[in-house]
Amino acid sequence: MQAEATLRPLRAEDRGTLRRILEQTLAFSTAEIRVALELIDYALGKPGQTDYRFAGIERPDGSLAGYMCYGEIPLSDRCWDLYWIAVNPADQGKGLGRTMIRSMEEDLRRRGARKLFIETGGKTSYGSTRAFYEASGYREMARLPDFFAPGDDKVIFGKDLA
Repeated sequence: MQAEATLRPLRAEDRGTLRRILEQTLAFSTAEIRVALELIDYALGKPGQTDYRFAGIERPDGSLAGYMCYGEIPLSDRCWDLYWIAVNPADQGKGLGRTMIRSMEEDLRRRGARKLFIETGGKTSYGSTRAFYEASGYREMARLPDFFAPGDDKVIFGKDLA
């Protein structure tokens, strides 16, 4: 991690930056970006909501370099999902994603979480994403062939937190 990078809550003025980060990563489809922005709008529009937890990571100059969104899985025994994590391409490889993951895991352990799951795509372009999760201590738990589209499996990673 860059020693100067800090995590903070999202603010309304971050929305445009978050949209640009989601677009510039080139990892997300137009539909995925739309859903991510809907969740961001929901959280920003409902202060105090607890369905989704968000955190941004900012550079030393105070500008936003990335964000994550996670939430408890309904009807499960203390299981959580990481829904979104994105880092500006210019800031990738600097440990910001790993910093966000560690911070989330610490938060979830304090909350008594038992497991954390991450769903991602199986297409080739998601290879570095899957490698990032594996390097962060997650293991592939399931793969649903052709889930998102032909040739694009749903890959579910998981980690025990308790």
